[in-house]
Amino acid sequence: MKNHALELHPDRLFPSDPAIRAIARSLYEGIAALPIVSPHGHTDPAWFAKNEPFGDASALLLKPDHYLFRMLYSQGIPLESLGIGNPDADPREAWRILADHYHLFRGTPSRMWLDWVFAEVFGMGIQLDAGTSDLYYDTITEMLASDGFRPRALFDRYRIELIATTESPLDTLEHHAAIRAENGKTGGWQGKVITAYRPDPVVDPEFEGFAANLGRLSELTGEDCLSWHGYLAAHRQRRAFFKAMGATSTDHGHPTPRTADLDPHEAAALFAKISAGAFAPQDAELFRAQMLTEMAAMSVDDGLVMQIHPGSFRNHNASLFLRFGRDKGADIPMRTEFVNNLKPLLDRFGNERDLSIILFTLDESVYARELAPLAGHYPSLKLGPAWWFHDSPEGMRRFRHMTTETAGFYNTVGFNDDTRAFLSIPARHDVARRIDCGFLAQLVAEHRIADWEAAELAHDLTYRLAKKAYRL
Repeated sequence: MKNHALELHPDRLFPSDPAIRAIARSLYEGIAALPIVSPHGHTDPAWFAKNEPFGDASALLLKPDHYLFRMLYSQGIPLESLGIGNPDADPREAWRILADHYHLFRGTPSRMWLDWVFAEVFGMGIQLDAGTSDLYYDTITEMLASDGFRPRALFDRYRIELIATTESPLDTLEHHAAIRAENGKTGGWQGKVITAYRPDPVVDPEFEGFAANLGRLSELTGEDCLSWHGYLAAHRQRRAFFKAMGATSTDHGHPTPRTADLDPHEAAALFAKISAGAFAPQDAELFRAQMLTEMAAMSVDDGLVMQIHPGSFRNHNASLFLRFGRDKGADIPMRTEFVNNLKPLLDRFGNERDLSIILFTLDESVYARELAPLAGHYPSLKLGPAWWFHDSPEGMRRFRHMTTETAGFYNTVGFNDDTRAFLSIPARHDVARRIDCGFLAQLVAEHRIADWEAAELAHDLTYRLAKKAYRL
């Protein structure tokens, strides 16, 4: 089998027109080396607290990445063979499966991110395929055993200024406490790792284990979380604890962006049904809607930025969910509506200049029709970047094309990578920087903005907007 060179073209993702490409290249050169601000993601804080080696190539790059195993599963490959839910699987064999099927990822963001990691992080000069599988596995696994490839060293190597992880109210945040203690030592590691408050397990009545989760929340806070008053008090207490541990944001993964503004008696009566387990699906949806408004009220008080991530039918493959649990690649985008769904919340808090709500969507049809006009008017709203299935070159371009004319650049929040795959963070940020520079170059070439404005915007989109939006 012939080996093919692995080469990252310096002009990748820039416009094909030579004149516009030259502008994009110049803009990129001005921001390529800026630090990475990663204000929302799902990496494991234990990596940075313990600083232990990542293990083998499969453990680092394959098993945590549902982008990879969803594609492999779609081609009939059992998840067990990849080590998912199967601790006895041979990691080398799992890697061989990935290598033998690497052609499936041609043209996908996963291929682009992984090739960047292979070339830039591990110095591979030939492409991954069945013939190079063992070379890749052995090289990567050997390098991961060295000190230069431990989590903190990689964090520093790729100029990560800050990374936010995401934890539930039931998390004790011991790893964050350990990191903060290390930061406080003379000569200790100074990497900034903060948390974000993700209350879904105790806000969504249809979340598995919800009743037990309320009990655990009561134990952690000393509040009666079977009463409406005690339940809200517990959230305020946990939010204060998260904020003390560095949190600047909350995150809400609701199925829809529906909000409600019930009077206190109605809300208490609804919670009584929810906490007793005597609710219908429409009650669960109304409760989630009310809790988005309650969380906004708490954000007005404590200053935490609110992120709303709706529009995913999570765990769509019921049998896969039963066998392997959450986050195994079977989440599917859904149609989403914001204008009417957000109105109860916005009627109360939309004009609050000190409240910051960042909206994400998996339904691109609402960018120009709903989200850009909303964010282009309400002081409390900003637009999150192209997310999840649209965290891709074309998805990023569509986002800019459909939102900029109405919301501008400054009602958006830069880029966040939203990933569990640690080494994809610098790869993803590089893609976002290149795409934004290409978009700005087109505006310069059309004489819609000046070159110095484009250079300023490139810096803002890469670095400043994320820090401002997330109050870092």
